[in-house]
Parts: sequence; C-alpha cells; structure tokens
Amino acid sequence: MYGQHPLADAKRIIHAILTDQIAHFAPRLYIRLTGQTGRGASQESARQIADYFRSCFDEYFQMLGIEPEQIESYLAGKRILEYGPGNVPGVALLMIAHGADSVVCVDRFPMVSISAINAEVLCHLMEGLDEEAKERAASCFRRQGYPASGLREQRIRYLVKPSGLSGLRDTADLVISRAVLEHVNDLHATFTDMHNALCDTGVAIHQVDLKSHGLHRSNPLDFLTWPTHWWSWMYGHKGMPNRWRVNRYREALLENGLRTILLKPTVLADQRDIEEVRPYLATPIRTISDEDLSWLGFWLVCDKTTQQQGE
Repeated sequence: MYGQHPLADAKRIIHAILTDQIAHFAPRLYIRLTGQTGRGASQESARQIADYFRSCFDEYFQMLGIEPEQIESYLAGKRILEYGPGNVPGVALLMIAHGADSVVCVDRFPMVSISAINAEVLCHLMEGLDEEAKERAASCFRRQGYPASGLREQRIRYLVKPSGLSGLRDTADLVISRAVLEHVNDLHATFTDMHNALCDTGVAIHQVDLKSHGLHRSNPLDFLTWPTHWWSWMYGHKGMPNRWRVNRYREALLENGLRTILLKPTVLADQRDIEEVRPYLATPIRTISDEDLSWLGFWLVCDKTTQQQGE
C-alpha cells in the first residue's frame, strides 16, 4: 500500500516522474525506449501476433451477437473508428478484409510502424482468407498486397493526436477498442468524441481492462492507494491506467447521451483483496461500492439514445 514503505515510495515517485516527462516532451523517444506495442511486453512471433488479432476480431462479433457467417454482410460498406490500435493495425486489416469500407485508427502515441515483423504479421493475417477477402485486404497497402509499402489512407488512416481523440463527426458505423479506455487521460472527452463520431445507427464496442497493468505490489488493487496528485505526476503522460472504476464509465455514458446495450464484467477481484485495500484507497475511490471495486475488466456495447436518433 502507498505510505507503508516511504523509501520505496520515494524512489518509485522520482523514477516515474522522470520517465513521465520523457513521455510528455519526447513521445517518440519514450516509445522507442520502452518498446511498447499495445499488447504487453511478452515476446511473440509474427504468427502468434496474427493469431491474437484474429481472436480480437472474433471476440468483437461474439459480443455483438453476430454469427461468423453474418460478419461480411454486417460489415459491408461500414466505416470504422478504432481507438488505440497498437503498433500494427491488425484488427483494422481484418475489418477491411471482411467487408468494411475504411478504418480510422487514432492514438496518443506514434506507435504504428510497418517494421519487418509487423509486415510479416499483416501477411500472416491475409493467409487463409478467401480470394475476395484477400483482395480487399491487399487494397489496404500503397502497393497492392505488400504491407511493407505502407498503408493506403483511403482504406486505413492512422491519426496521432496528443488528446487521443479522433475529431470525427457522424461518420463511424462501428467504434472499437481493446484495453484502451482505461488509459485515456479524459474519459468524458473520449466518450464525447465517441458520441460525435458515431452516426445515428452506429454502435460502439469496447473491452476495458481495469487491472493494474503490473503497477501493483502485493495486492492487485493496491495501485488504487496512491494519492491522485502523485499518480497524475507519475503516470499522466505515459498512457498508464487512469484508475477510473466502472462507476465512472456508467457516468460518462449518461453524460454523453449513450445508451448501454451491454455492460458485462470479464474478471472480478477477490473480496479479501477489497477489504485489505479499502482503508488505504485514494480519496476519489473511497466512496466506490465493493461491487464496483470488484470489476477488474468488462465488455461495453453502446449506441446513441433513441431520442437522439429520432432528432
């Protein structure tokens, strides 16, 4: 818990603030130094990374209740917005391959890089596709079928914005993200951007990971004990967890006129961990119920409210 080990706390604060300044003033250097991919730090082969993107793609449609044989008709002609694609737009490529018209990917950090291994990942993703899907995927690159030639913006457009916001209006039929919303600096602004980007019949689907991302010590919830000001100075520019709990997501949905279709936990904390950490929680988190504290991740599906659709 914060405050139980003052010397260790002080060392961590100094190191974290210094690295946060690098992320703030030299984001490209920070990405290069840390080797962030958007998928964690494990070493993976190109084929394993491709399999990961296939599983992400499949899970979106499982949660939307769309059968595999219905995916192409569902995606046909759709325009998609993806928050935080990581360092390779694998899901975006699969969306195009299965019928989407275009994908806009937006990120706070300049992570996308068509390196040798990332080009190999994209090639693996095209393997196994039928001829029509492969042809659509091949059209995503400046040189047809060659990922190393770079992305063709008419198909996959990559935006880097310090805010992480797209600035789109009424253009997205589908908005997606995976383990991204827990990193945004301004949750309300992100939901406002999402609302603005969605067309009237659009749907948003997000998987949110509320765990510590390796920033806890002994209790999986003890990262919630750091005072808010220290957490902001240490991690405010790195894209580390913003520590908002599920209650704040419910509020952001209501504040922005978004209707909740599905809000389903993926993993729950142990009650003993909650009881142990409860006396030490940071001020804004202390009033949260045990039930909401127990949510360590969830799926969210939402759209614009019926009233706004009729306006």
